Amino acid sequence: MKVSDLSHEARIVASSMLDAAAEALNPTVRLGVTGLSRAGKTVFITALVHALTNGARMPLFRAYADGRLIGARLSPQPDDSVPRFDIETHLKALLEDRKWPQSTRRISELRLIVDFGSETFLGRRRGTSHLTLDIVDYPGEWLLDLGLMGKTYSQWSAETVAMSRRGARQEFARDWHKHLKTLDAAAPESEAEARASADLFTAYLRSSREARHALSALPPGRFLMPGDLEGSPMLTFAPLDVAADAEPKPGTLHAMMARRYDAYVDGVVRPFFRDHFARLDRQIVLVDVLAALDAGPDAVSDLETALVDVLAAFRHGRNSWLTALFRPRVDKILFAATKADHLHHTSHDRLEAILGRLVQRARETAQFGGAEVDVLAISAVRATREATAKRGKQELPVIAGTPEPGERSGDKTFTGEEEIGVFPGDLPADPNVALAPGGYRGRAETGEGDVGIIRFRPPKLEGPWGKTRLPHIRMDRVLQFLLGDKLA
Repeated sequence: MKVSDLSHEARIVASSMLDAAAEALNPTVRLGVTGLSRAGKTVFITALVHALTNGARMPLFRAYADGRLIGARLSPQPDDSVPRFDIETHLKALLEDRKWPQSTRRISELRLIVDFGSETFLGRRRGTSHLTLDIVDYPGEWLLDLGLMGKTYSQWSAETVAMSRRGARQEFARDWHKHLKTLDAAAPESEAEARASADLFTAYLRSSREARHALSALPPGRFLMPGDLEGSPMLTFAPLDVAADAEPKPGTLHAMMARRYDAYVDGVVRPFFRDHFARLDRQIVLVDVLAALDAGPDAVSDLETALVDVLAAFRHGRNSWLTALFRPRVDKILFAATKADHLHHTSHDRLEAILGRLVQRARETAQFGGAEVDVLAISAVRATREATAKRGKQELPVIAGTPEPGERSGDKTFTGEEEIGVFPGDLPADPNVALAPGGYRGRAETGEGDVGIIRFRPPKLEGPWGKTRLPHIRMDRVLQFLLGDKLA
């Protein structure tokens, strides 16, 4: 084990001891909200906070159903070095402007104090209790880096180059591949070659990430969202066409790339894991299954690979006082298929089955470690409603909503004001059929649109913020799974 690995582990233990001491005085749950790009993390957190602070209707959330949920209130930011999640701006976007909040571009946190009445003991209430809920939000791109901690530069290079030569990636990687053929890993190190390779490799990652293609396994994540690291040597490297067990020789281009890769892992990935991931108690993983299905088999395969790689970095298992002190573990994990409001409710269980099949490998690993795992189809903010439409003598179930300005269906471009009805089609009952090429039938029977593509505006609501309740699908089940045992 390298010295950096030992130091990394020692810092995790130190942080765990501090967290355990604080937990003894103030019961706290650190909830990680993760997922890949455009899965809806910002919307989810905004809706969750609004539901707890505004008293949304949540019949399947036991504390709410029993009348024991007194309320929740915002509390000052727990970590002074981490930005606060901008809940006020995101709520304004949803409730006033009817716009989806901006996607996550940096890590942020928010603290809620949840007040609740403890369950009865011998017929008597045990008084009011408090739970501190720390919500940790971070860019989906950064998730992709976690698997790098267990790989050498040569291993990562070999895997990345091999993957770039399969399926839809070949076209996106064409320019980078041309340059890659001109490189000799044993040649002297060259800043010019490193920069040219990094630029072409980054262009390949960006093309692969485009919404229509929806490819997911695209580390290093900071290449797609560099922030203040843009232009630094930590981001000026790229894979070489080398064997997974190749050892770089000093002074070569291979050694230069490997050195910068190691600096990226040690200077960016490990601190992020140590300071945030390793401190989580509960985890929700948001997945845009419909986008992957709509994009085709390459995107589906990529999504499955990404989910397995991401979850391999978590320390799954039930917490005891000893594990909480020395080896903190996520003891509850929820996989959530977002945007369920793009389907009729009769397909929701099928959407859950498809996600269950996608995360099967990751789920088995988590359960083997003792973690409790569940899968749900959800919509944190429901943008559509269900209706029926007549086609001759036949009545078809449709979803109705207001497309965002500029959205297209056939030859029509929407202004953002008119409401339309779309027949969403049926997902196959067998998830294996849905995941096979051509298995997803989301296109409307009229041929005028595709539910996986059309983006709807947030719903139009009446009333002031303090009395408005955002419509949702199964957010009460989400809260019950993640927090129900803590509010008993």
